[in-house]
Amino acid sequence: MTLRKLIVSFFVLMCQLISAQNDSINNLKEVIVSDANLKKYSNSQSVLKLNDSIINKNEGLLTDLLNFNSTLYFKEYGRGMLSTVSFRGTTSSQTAVIWNGININSQMNGSTDFNTISGSDYNSISVKAGGGSILYGSGAIGGTVHLNNDLGFYNRFENNLKLDYGSFNTIGINYKSNIATEKWSAQIGFSKNSSTNDYKYLNKYTWKGEQRWNQNGQYDVITMSANLGYKLNDTNVFKFYSQTSNTDRNTSLVTESEMKSKYVNGFNRNLLEYEGNFGRFTTNLKTAYIFENYQYFADNSTNQYTYGKTENLITKADLGYQLFKSTQVNGILDYNRTNGYGTGFGNHVREISSASLLVKQDFSAYWKNEFGIRKEFTNNYESPVLFSLGSSYQFNKLYNLKLNVSRNFRIPTFNDLYWETGGNPDLKPESSYQAEIGNVFTFKDISLTQTFYYIKIKDLLQWVPGKNGVWSPHNNDRVNSYGSETLLSWKKQFGKNNFNANASYACTVSEDDATGNQLFFVPYNKVTSSVSYSRNRITAYYQFLYNGFVYTRADNNPDEIINDYTVSNLGIDYAFKFLNSFKLGFQVLNIFNENYESLENRPMPGRNFNMYITLKF
Repeated sequence: MTLRKLIVSFFVLMCQLISAQNDSINNLKEVIVSDANLKKYSNSQSVLKLNDSIINKNEGLLTDLLNFNSTLYFKEYGRGMLSTVSFRGTTSSQTAVIWNGININSQMNGSTDFNTISGSDYNSISVKAGGGSILYGSGAIGGTVHLNNDLGFYNRFENNLKLDYGSFNTIGINYKSNIATEKWSAQIGFSKNSSTNDYKYLNKYTWKGEQRWNQNGQYDVITMSANLGYKLNDTNVFKFYSQTSNTDRNTSLVTESEMKSKYVNGFNRNLLEYEGNFGRFTTNLKTAYIFENYQYFADNSTNQYTYGKTENLITKADLGYQLFKSTQVNGILDYNRTNGYGTGFGNHVREISSASLLVKQDFSAYWKNEFGIRKEFTNNYESPVLFSLGSSYQFNKLYNLKLNVSRNFRIPTFNDLYWETGGNPDLKPESSYQAEIGNVFTFKDISLTQTFYYIKIKDLLQWVPGKNGVWSPHNNDRVNSYGSETLLSWKKQFGKNNFNANASYACTVSEDDATGNQLFFVPYNKVTSSVSYSRNRITAYYQFLYNGFVYTRADNNPDEIINDYTVSNLGIDYAFKFLNSFKLGFQVLNIFNENYESLENRPMPGRNFNMYITLKF
């Protein structure tokens, strides 16, 4: 039943590779990617790459982009509010978010809020399906989301500015500047996404005959970034990435009598990287400092709040050697030190060291194999030995077969171990075994990808009520998740007329081993599709999203569900002959005024509008 879910990702990988080859041949521009291992050790798995043209067709925050363009399922506490993900039927803490090769999931709760990230801040965004703990450590069970800032070393001076204005006083500003020579490369970026977010609830959300509306839902997300690369020579390259963000967000009210609260959180990330290429021997050294914090105001009319902060120092050495013409070996050592302190979990320090060995073998242009093994060491828990084994074989132009098996894990977070009261310092890490088979078909203008997968998770961490009503985390569940992913794509040009169509279907079964019940907030079905038409300077497009119903309780009570829903968007833009590019666009979002929610009592907006201007100069 879940057969079609992985195919979506595989097909987009195919499109990505074709596009990358065309750029390379036509432009001969040297670009140094921020996460080389993503491409090097992912031949046997699906990687979906979203480029600028896709990113610009969606609203600014990352949830909207991935919801309409991937098989990930999102649960939102209202528009712009907390947004968590489910990938292949796993929990929000089992999807790792990777920033330029570094895992940035919260050290406090183990997950990432996708409504605090602007997709426009990155050159590309990639979604890798399946286990990735060998490369990226804790949380990479269902898959990984990669935020990449790739640096180009060729003469250019480019500026990109996008301005959005939409319903509910929604404002989007994104500016990116790229300045480069053959020696230097610099990127500067700024983004702001804000809204009063005071949309009216549709008819079923009336109160005593009066129209209800989204109260206390304001949000403001500001991010600044600066990235710098220096190419000393063909052998040595230095890179520095820096990003700072602050999210000031109220929390939408469930009832009018509820106290108004707000949540302020931010992060600062800095990464220094050195790459050396000495013939058969390569080296990659990284040092990162990541600071994150939050403040929760139970009553936003006062200055009283609870807080949490973590400081994370990461050092990583990746040494590679070309053993034979067909065989690449990489040894990776890393050290991670986290200092966490806050009103909820006190003051604690955690140190983690790990060692990994990766082997890539290309027997020919058609047959590629990869193997990896990893072991972590810490005094907080006993980590399992992790492994990954994959193979990809291109039988002919029509058919490519991919196989992968892996063991992955997730460590307990600061909240799990130390929360006052209820934290459990004796927790074991979650571990999982995963297997998948991918089939990629290509015929002329049609591409079809289909993947089957199975995940068995052991020692699932769940917070459950204990004595005196105190909630505490325990390793008390085993979960079996299986299914399929399918992606169909068609692209055709008739003279000046260009057509592009994509469709995906994801079917997911994620069952508690003891009860046989589907995990709550995991839909059995998800469908996305898009159609675009362009001629000369005009482009029109349509997006469609269907999410099947989800249970909201572990006992699968049929009276406790979120109903299935469909959402459609329609957009059109026109490129004027002004500067390098001047594009004016207009979008109708939720065009059929669907009454829906992804979390109970958290309704989403009905039909609304957005217009945008994109300048390149």
